[in-house]
Amino acid sequence: MKFRSEEVTVALAAVIALTLLAPATMWAADEPDAPAPPANNVAPPGAANADPEFTEITPKMTESALQGLAFLATQQQEDGSFGAERYGRHVGITALAALAFMSHGDLPGRGNYGKYVEKALTFILDNVQPNGLIAADTSHGPMYGHGFATLFLAEIYGMTHDERTREALVKAIRLIVRSQNDEGGWRYQPVPNEADLSVTICQVMALRAARNAGIKVPKEVVDKAVDYVRRCQNPDGGFRYMLNSGSSAFPRSAAGVATLYYAGIYTDQAIDRGLSYIMEHVPGSGRNTPHYFYGHYYAVQAMYLAGGKYWRTWYPAIRDELISRQDPTDGSWDGQAGKTYGTAMALIIMQMPNRYLPIFQK
Repeated sequence: MKFRSEEVTVALAAVIALTLLAPATMWAADEPDAPAPPANNVAPPGAANADPEFTEITPKMTESALQGLAFLATQQQEDGSFGAERYGRHVGITALAALAFMSHGDLPGRGNYGKYVEKALTFILDNVQPNGLIAADTSHGPMYGHGFATLFLAEIYGMTHDERTREALVKAIRLIVRSQNDEGGWRYQPVPNEADLSVTICQVMALRAARNAGIKVPKEVVDKAVDYVRRCQNPDGGFRYMLNSGSSAFPRSAAGVATLYYAGIYTDQAIDRGLSYIMEHVPGSGRNTPHYFYGHYYAVQAMYLAGGKYWRTWYPAIRDELISRQDPTDGSWDGQAGKTYGTAMALIIMQMPNRYLPIFQK
């Protein structure tokens, strides 16, 4: 599945431009698939949303990212998968690793790591089940992996318009729509029973990325998800794990704010209160951070989309903290699900200022 580098470059810039122009009311209930993005009159990748008030990309950050990318490349299996160290062939970790390479600007047919993205794409496409679920060896919590894998397919499809990728993406989105429960959220299994916030954000990001790439997403599905997330917010501004499950915590609060942003809500008291809660956990503040990489993956997105003082405060703090946590012997980061997962997440977070992934554009 080869793509000429000049085609990918033009398509990447076009998708970023389309995403930058997407309004908050982008969701539509019964419209046909959106047309392909135009491929002219667009700014180069990385030019949009740059903040001139501080230096985002430093020499240390660049060196750290290159070391991490080199390590990550060594972890890919022959079939294109990642995640074998703890979880077997895992579609979610494979998708995150591919997104880490894409955050560096590498795509099928383009860049030093383009071949790794291409092999990851082949693995994920080969593991789309007849019902649309994307899953390989790991059965625990397949909707996590499905959400990340669907996000990856949406980003790839928006840049390449490859027909096999589109077919898999449409099937994956339909499964997400069918699996939403009555509360408006999603849970570990692809059935509409329970819901929790951490799985819900994975599906909302996938839906938003697919819609940006021109795939129809029912508006009512997103409206129900927004209502669910709002009801998960506590009086302190943080978010609880489930509707009937207790206290606020940093990782799910970051996920809650990110969900609202990706649902097309940009100005809202729920977001303001959520951002205030997250800011109590600025990297380097000494607070204990369980689910460290998961939480910071969503927190950096929330702060980037919030912009201004939030981004200027948060990004340098997490960038420098990640550099200090990197293993100097092999360039990896060790996360809760192993080094491949931790390294992929760290690279996505650290490379946000590159602004290559359309889903992260404002």
